[in-house]
Amino acid sequence: MPLLLVRHAHARPRKEWSGEDRLRPLSVHGERQAEGLVAIAGLFLPPTRTLSSPYLRCVQTMGPLGRANNLAVEASDDLAEGQSSSAVRLIRSLAGTNAVVCTHGDVIAEILVTLADEDRVDLGLTPRQAKGSVWALEGKDAFFTSARYFPPVVAEPV
Repeated sequence: MPLLLVRHAHARPRKEWSGEDRLRPLSVHGERQAEGLVAIAGLFLPPTRTLSSPYLRCVQTMGPLGRANNLAVEASDDLAEGQSSSAVRLIRSLAGTNAVVCTHGDVIAEILVTLADEDRVDLGLTPRQAKGSVWALEGKDAFFTSARYFPPVVAEPV
């Protein structure tokens, strides 16, 4: 069972947002990417947990997936921007589960570097992390053995 590591979907631009960054919401495009996450996750067993950075854009990214699977989105400060070390520990604790975890680009980059360096996970020649994308991480007992990248899927407007 892979753990799915999600980069939050496209948010409203920082320069167009005057409020607190933690409250910056998804853009319309990001909302469609969040809906598309349901399709990507549908390639695997249904998740048993959905965890997210407490930042609004991450919680909103996980919303459609949580609703589709009747799961509450669990906000975790370990997944907030700048929390790379605690995020790596959390990801390792979830190895071998079918949880879905949403965080930020800086955190995902550190998680991937750690898995490549410490677990020798092959990320390919050009690892990516586009907004709304997913890494399916296979592993167990706090150790990861493989990773597969899925680009974002944009759901059609309803």
